[in-house]
Amino acid sequence: MSDPLPLDGGVAPTAARSLPAALWRAIRADKWTFTCAVIVVVIVLMALGADLWVSIEGQNLDPDIHNLTNGVPIGSLGGVSGSHWFGVEPLTGIDLFALVAHGARVSLLVGLASTLLATFLGVLIGASAGYLGGWWDRLVTWSADVFLGFPSLIFMIALGAVTPIQFPRQLLMIVVLGIFGWPRVARIVRAQVLSLSKRNFVAAAKAMGGGSWHVFTKQLLPNLWAPIIVVGSLSIPAMIGSEAALSFLGVGVLPPTPSWGRTISRAIDWFETDPMYLVFPGLALFLVTLAFNVVGDGIRDELDPRSKGRA
Repeated sequence: MSDPLPLDGGVAPTAARSLPAALWRAIRADKWTFTCAVIVVVIVLMALGADLWVSIEGQNLDPDIHNLTNGVPIGSLGGVSGSHWFGVEPLTGIDLFALVAHGARVSLLVGLASTLLATFLGVLIGASAGYLGGWWDRLVTWSADVFLGFPSLIFMIALGAVTPIQFPRQLLMIVVLGIFGWPRVARIVRAQVLSLSKRNFVAAAKAMGGGSWHVFTKQLLPNLWAPIIVVGSLSIPAMIGSEAALSFLGVGVLPPTPSWGRTISRAIDWFETDPMYLVFPGLALFLVTLAFNVVGDGIRDELDPRSKGRA
């Protein structure tokens, strides 16, 4: 049994049970959302097939000083040509398209994996706090406030600086971003669980002899998918941006692994000479974060129609 009324946030309990349907409705309902969904697909395909696309271009990730003259790429627009679609990187001569394509793989891996970790921890901690209450709820609430108020970026920079270079940096960023990302998910899930716990269908399930595990998995959890999906989809671009920021500062992914943040950092030094070095990696980062945000907003509007009219 279930309560036919929508949740306090305006999400009907059945709305979140078909994410593909909600995504398809969001794409069909708005051309801008459709365009951004296409951008997401293109960047994902570029990341998955980075080796293939780079081989089609006829280049690789090896430095090539033959592409340079006094450290500057040969030709105009940063060395853009039929052989170098995005030009080449100053000083190293590495093909810029290869850097962007392989950097997409790193950014998406860190962004998606850290979002999954943060969502898993947030749902587990937030749902248990809302359902069990008592000292555990107070501890979770206090911990979430501490994590949200903690200068996470400074901590990540310090941790990246002291971590041995032998430790996999992508794994480090996934774990750190996931740990600092759970409070936002936990607070939303906790609020929903507190609201749902007062509903008639939960009381009825308990009256019929349902245990705590049954009530949680069969009555509460199915009605939590909407806020979980929404906050998860909107967390992906934030995680990607955090990875790029850390790599930009030199404490993220280490060479020779390609990274959009580090490529942008190197391009900044050559901006006055030729801004083209900054265009393609910067545009890729901008497009992927914008596209994920727009698609996430579209999914939210489909799962929560009342949000369309909010400021």
